[in-house]
Amino acid sequence: MVLVPARVLRHDAMRPERLQSRGRAAVARERLSVVVTRRLPEPVETRLSELFDVRLREDDTPMSRAELATALKDADVLVPTVTDTIDAALLGQAGDRLKLIANYGAGVDHIDVATARQRGILVSNTPGVLTDDTADMAMALIMAVVRRIPEGLAVMQKGDWQGWSPTALLGGRLAGRRLGILGMGSIGQAVAKRAAAFGMQVHYHNRRRLRPEIEQRFEATYWESLDQMVARMDVLSINCPSTPSTFHLMNARRLKLMKPDAVIVNTSRGEVIDEHALTRMLRSSEIAGAGLDVYEHGTDINPRLRELENVVLLPHMGSATLEGRLEMGEKVLLNIKTFEDGHRPPDQVVPSML
Repeated sequence: MVLVPARVLRHDAMRPERLQSRGRAAVARERLSVVVTRRLPEPVETRLSELFDVRLREDDTPMSRAELATALKDADVLVPTVTDTIDAALLGQAGDRLKLIANYGAGVDHIDVATARQRGILVSNTPGVLTDDTADMAMALIMAVVRRIPEGLAVMQKGDWQGWSPTALLGGRLAGRRLGILGMGSIGQAVAKRAAAFGMQVHYHNRRRLRPEIEQRFEATYWESLDQMVARMDVLSINCPSTPSTFHLMNARRLKLMKPDAVIVNTSRGEVIDEHALTRMLRSSEIAGAGLDVYEHGTDINPRLRELENVVLLPHMGSATLEGRLEMGEKVLLNIKTFEDGHRPPDQVVPSML
């Protein structure tokens, strides 16, 4: 049994009996109508039910577009996830009641934030709680690919191991390798911290150069030119957000700049890499290996990727920790409750932030 800390999802100051309308202390405020699009951890669903008039998902499948349209018409607050595309056409069907989209997740590239703002609908997210979890997964993928861990597992699972050999499954040593981090935000810096502890040389490319004291902390080298950095790295970690400017940032031309013995790891967004170009180059040994937790077309993964021994594929597990999921729920609750109290949600997203 997992023990949830007592502080998690308590909100003692937010008990329904304490919610009162302005100017009428004796009359309870009508509860907000909240629609949740996916199954959430039980403590999160329970607290939502205690605080709001909530409609929960009966099974853990994504809502259809028609179901999302109905939810947008009926709810005061929608709680979607990364699997829900809330575009301009869908927002055009929203009812007058909808005033907040409290996203369960940090990324909001699946929501048309500009259109929502034009329609007077606030958007909030859950930033900052998954930094360490995602950085841990990035390092796990780096180790898995460089040290050929899945290949070793496959040998054991097939019962093919004949004993130790001096030349069997030779991988590489992490210490001394050059790690290029594409996107040096909070997650990129968390990856840099872990990589430095393994003795890797940290390099990075970012929209803006970091302050000198941050660079010194990781002994990180800044590259203004992404092309020049990519051509010199042993390992490339993708940690930038998905925006129009980062779509296929690692395209066929840029992938060809990588060294034949280099590996690439992506725990950010699949659209940053041209997946078909990456698959071709992995198959032709132009790139030594890859570790992927996200994919360009969601669950529609290039089948040829599955056939390669030098590729580690994970089902979007980067943020999959109980602690992270509960903290995401905590932020969703705070954003909705703050909005209900007539204040700006603490994690409101505006187009200028994207």
